[in-house]
Amino acid sequence: MNRLGLLTAGAVGAGAAFVAGYRPWQQRWGATDAEVAATLPGDELLHRPEFHPTRAISIAAPPEDVWPWIVQIGYGRAGFYAYDLLDNLGKPSADRVIPELQDLKIGDWIPMSPTVNDMTAFRVVALEPVQWMLWSKPDSTWCWRLEATEDRGTRLVSRIRMKYAWRSPMIPVSLFLMEVGDFFMNRRELQGIKRRAEAVAADRASAATAQVPGPTAEASAIAAAA
Repeated sequence: MNRLGLLTAGAVGAGAAFVAGYRPWQQRWGATDAEVAATLPGDELLHRPEFHPTRAISIAAPPEDVWPWIVQIGYGRAGFYAYDLLDNLGKPSADRVIPELQDLKIGDWIPMSPTVNDMTAFRVVALEPVQWMLWSKPDSTWCWRLEATEDRGTRLVSRIRMKYAWRSPMIPVSLFLMEVGDFFMNRRELQGIKRRAEAVAADRASAATAQVPGPTAEASAIAAAA
């Protein structure tokens, strides 16, 4: 087999491995079968999307500690908690809840880059505070769902649905960014939210423990005598 044949065979093999292995795995990273199959807000807005990952993560913090971090996501806002050099022009993502960014309303922009318009940024189209939020733009939707767990934690689910503009000259770039790059960014984002929310919950637990009064000297003496 000549060099061209080897290259062709290698490309076909890599493509087959991507379709059969990597793509299905990364599109449901962290999510259960039930979470993948669940109907989420916004599913009805975009029919037959070509790109539709549902990813999830368990967070050892209640939904009310997770929600503020999602509310303030965005370029020029709190960032994306992922790879700041790539998605936030090097500006560090926030490590604190920013009060002035918490009043998010339907119709507000969620910028993905310095350019803000209908094709480059999402708008908030619906939300149920501390439960779910839906962003949308003409070619895609992004839903966040928070579900409380029995252990006072949260299951955070992220679902993106997108239709590709196959006739666009930028389609090779779009395919690379979404099919390859999106997984690494979204996973890092979920992990960044987890780390921040768990830190808040841990600080609150430590503060509560510190405020619990210990036994007085008199009570200790009585207990020893008994």
